[in-house]
Amino acid sequence: MRFEAPELLVFLLVVPAVVLGAVWLERRRADRAAAWAPKGLLTNMVPRLSGWKRFLPLGLLLAGLTLLLVGFARPQATIHVKRQDATVVVVLDVSGSMAAKDAPPTRLAAARAAALRMVDHLPDGYRMAVVTFSDHAAVVQGPTDDTNAIRAVLARTRTGQQGTALADGVVRGVAVARSVGGRVGQRRPPAVVVVFSDGGQTAGNVSPQQAATIARKAHIPVSTVSVGTPDGVVQQQLRGGYTEQIQVPAQPAALQAIATGSGGRFYSHVIDFDPAATYAELGSRVGKQPKRVEVTAIAAAGGLAFMLAGGLMSGIWFRRMP
Repeated sequence: MRFEAPELLVFLLVVPAVVLGAVWLERRRADRAAAWAPKGLLTNMVPRLSGWKRFLPLGLLLAGLTLLLVGFARPQATIHVKRQDATVVVVLDVSGSMAAKDAPPTRLAAARAAALRMVDHLPDGYRMAVVTFSDHAAVVQGPTDDTNAIRAVLARTRTGQQGTALADGVVRGVAVARSVGGRVGQRRPPAVVVVFSDGGQTAGNVSPQQAATIARKAHIPVSTVSVGTPDGVVQQQLRGGYTEQIQVPAQPAALQAIATGSGGRFYSHVIDFDPAATYAELGSRVGKQPKRVEVTAIAAAGGLAFMLAGGLMSGIWFRRMP
């Protein structure tokens, strides 16, 4: 325990002074009683209480006084509280197939809505980053606790190229999570990567298995959310005003392999995604940190309680204060 004003502990010298004063008064009472009657008759004239009853009220009063005097020095206790320090990286597929409408209104809009639910439930002190990918991956929002900035970035996402560099997006997300350093004297805060995609791998230089291995070695689980159905179709404009329909079935196998290999969760449909479960798992990995709290009020309350109890006992047993 520490004290904000330790010099005030000198007032604790009052306690032994009170004890000496009480002893002196007790002796004076005995001397005065002896002046009125012979010592042998006193035991018959005045009922004598047991020793503990004689000294308990005084002991309680002294304990209360001690706590009050300690409170003057503003004591501080060290407790361990849960760190509100973690990183969430949202990896969003913006490839051309995410324009399919089998997850209404579109796959991208459904994934964006799920990501916004994550923003809405982001715990205080957590940071979030956003990575998008089509035929390449890009960091569109670095780790921040500014939820308005994250919402604005997600609102601006649009489908782009047809290619899907799924594994590259995962690796980029892991790299962003690893870039967040811990506070002085602390380890890097825990992190999780959440991928929203219709699956498949048509571009990039890294395989899903390699991405899962990289995430596992970094101790950053990757949870994946499959968006879309086997019946997905996108429209592509051709010359001459014609429109071509392209089949883009969701391919969850790669997403499941990444989640399993990295230690994350796999969601087979975007409507099943639960941000609360993701944050609960992340919170279980958040460590604790020491924190000093002032306990002056507790000391004062305890002191008053002891003094009140001592005063009541003395009044009931002796009809006087000790």
